[in-house]
Amino acid sequence: MIEKQNIQALVEEFIKETGLFIVAVKVSSANRITVLADKNEGITIEECAAIHRHIEMNLDRETEDFELQVSSPGLDLPFGVIEQYFKNVGRKVEVIENEGTKLTGILKNVTEGGFELETEVKVKGKSKELKDVSFNFEQIKSTRVILTIK
Repeated sequence: MIEKQNIQALVEEFIKETGLFIVAVKVSSANRITVLADKNEGITIEECAAIHRHIEMNLDRETEDFELQVSSPGLDLPFGVIEQYFKNVGRKVEVIENEGTKLTGILKNVTEGGFELETEVKVKGKSKELKDVSFNFEQIKSTRVILTIK
């Protein structure tokens, strides 16, 4: 079986100093390899193809056959790495806390330890106002971008 760590090392070697980052690497027991990568400006098809070629050139199908897919994580998946938080500052996101509480708002002030969410909160009865709510990453079950159509 192909080892996840080997694939991760191949990708890290290739993307070094390119602005690209790994979101996830998965290797199934049937050697289905999935690599999700991105960058702040958004990853291109050409960059995905280049990563694919690099992995393909460094694995031997004669030794072990495999299926390989390289793509962006897509907007429907929850964030997997801190770089996705940095990339999406200023966008509307949905945050689900470990206890299950859901909040939506604008992602702000991302640091290595957490982030702030500008969200509407009820104040004294029925009125609402914008407030920045701080989170540590350990408090978060998932965060994902909310698509808005203008």
